[in-house]
Amino acid sequence: MSDISGFNAPEEMDATTHFATRAPDVDAAYEFCRNLVASSYENFNIGSRFIRSSLRPHFYAVYAFCRLVDDLGDEAVENRIELLDRWEDELMHCYRGTPNLVWFQALKQTIEEFNIPPEPFLRLIEANRRDQRQTRYDDFDALVDYCTYSATPVGHLVLYLYGYFSDQMAALSDHTCIALQLANFWQDVSRDFQKGRIYIPQSDLMDFGVSGKTIEKGEATETFREMMRFEVDRTRNLFRAGYSLLEHLESDFRLEFAAITAGGLAVLDAIEKLDYDTLSNRPTVSNSKKISIMLRIIARKMFGLSLVSDKSFVSVAYR
Repeated sequence: MSDISGFNAPEEMDATTHFATRAPDVDAAYEFCRNLVASSYENFNIGSRFIRSSLRPHFYAVYAFCRLVDDLGDEAVENRIELLDRWEDELMHCYRGTPNLVWFQALKQTIEEFNIPPEPFLRLIEANRRDQRQTRYDDFDALVDYCTYSATPVGHLVLYLYGYFSDQMAALSDHTCIALQLANFWQDVSRDFQKGRIYIPQSDLMDFGVSGKTIEKGEATETFREMMRFEVDRTRNLFRAGYSLLEHLESDFRLEFAAITAGGLAVLDAIEKLDYDTLSNRPTVSNSKKISIMLRIIARKMFGLSLVSDKSFVSVAYR
């Protein structure tokens, strides 16, 4: 599964760290999670800079779960299905109040404090199981269905942590989370192909006349670029649809959500700037660009400029 949470896994890993034994207390468990996040970040996630300090330990616990389950599904050298089944068993121990592992000691505290049900965590585990069985998606609807396991549960977890979760808020969040996942797919076409996966819908490949050989050779033909332009435009529309969530948020979460959206759109801008060639180059967002996005969001807030009504915020992503 392409990762949407900003972590880089090693090329190969064993599961020793993932099934680490208990910490002496909950505070130490949160510190383990914090250290994992600090050692794993790919530069920094723009939105994370706006998380209020009281929530940070809980985000560390959730991020640690997401990072580690992705590692088990993407990089483990052992039987990945068996490891994912074991991870689910450990999650259930956590919900029964008897966590065995350091990560779940912290997560148990977070789950209880914010009344988080098991479904989002279970769906993330299932997404990684699916990656072991399925490497192609027939059409866009099938890919979106996959994203309801790999991506939207992350948004639901964030809503729980901020106390915003409802069916309406989750539906709006889903647009943004799916858009973030898709942006990552378009960014990582070559990387995913090396893992044996193609997330571009097979129907789109057929419609644009792009073959798997094109991706294998790393040749960004004109038809490939046209297809990628189509995927980028479709993904931008999802970001626009999800951005209305901002209207329902209080100030504590508005900056973070605005930054997450701008960061995702900046990935799409990076693809566009490469003339949609995501085969010979991996589009990235530079640190200076990330800092620029963050500072502009802060400036808009300081000067009382709306983050909601200004449609250019979504359409240009601070280019």
